[in-house]
Amino acid sequence: MIPRLRIALALSLIAVPLVAQAPVKYVRYVSGTAPTWGILEGSTIRELRGDLFSKPAPTGKRVELSSVKLLPPVEPSKVIAVGLNYKSHLGERPSAQYPGLFAKYPTSIIAHGENIVLPPDAKNAHFEGEMVLVIGKRASKVSREDALSYVFGITVGNDVSERDWQRTDLQWFRAKASDTFGPLGPVIVTGLNADDLLLQTRLNGEVVQSQRTKDLIFDVRSIVSYVSQYVTLIPGDVIYTGTPGTTKPINPGDVVEVEVEGVGTLRNPVVRGTPR
Repeated sequence: MIPRLRIALALSLIAVPLVAQAPVKYVRYVSGTAPTWGILEGSTIRELRGDLFSKPAPTGKRVELSSVKLLPPVEPSKVIAVGLNYKSHLGERPSAQYPGLFAKYPTSIIAHGENIVLPPDAKNAHFEGEMVLVIGKRASKVSREDALSYVFGITVGNDVSERDWQRTDLQWFRAKASDTFGPLGPVIVTGLNADDLLLQTRLNGEVVQSQRTKDLIFDVRSIVSYVSQYVTLIPGDVIYTGTPGTTKPINPGDVVEVEVEGVGTLRNPVVRGTPR
């Protein structure tokens, strides 16, 4: 091969982005007694053995999606969220110089299909449909240029938020992190371009949010790099990237659906918790 052609071929191979890989959908589910990861192929799950972030191997077993209970796709040690990350959500407020972060608790996470349970004294809870990043390897003080290599894949989230508590409480302990305020799933997808996906939220079938992730003020690389300067991220940690547009209250009897292009739809009914 002519040297120049050899060099050109090598450079073209190096330049192929990770998103050029064919998308793969991963689920976490219960079929027997223990939680299991698998690859979703149509209506069938191909079971995996081992940890999702350490090269799991197929077992050869397949199960039907309809026969299993889906779980949240990961059990994060940390649930981090970015606020005010779309200009359409900012309104007249100026953009920040760096991502505005807050924490939800792992105990707020629920799966696709499970109930969002509003505490008895929650009077103004809103949906917030979001694209969520799943971290795939330990990340500490990573550069923006390298940040994408630490993202395993993308899932869908709903950052349920009680607006009255946001305004009145010292911190967003109740407003953002109450039990069931972090719907997540149903799948994790690899091989997508997180910087340009359509995000939509539907409330009782009506589209109430619709925007592409290319409109994020702080993109995926910036978010992951910034978070890692202060907090060490480990495999399975998740980052909610922000919600677009305006939001509305949710009430018992409502159904919230959040869809991210290429990933799927997260669906959760809303109920009222019983007072003690």
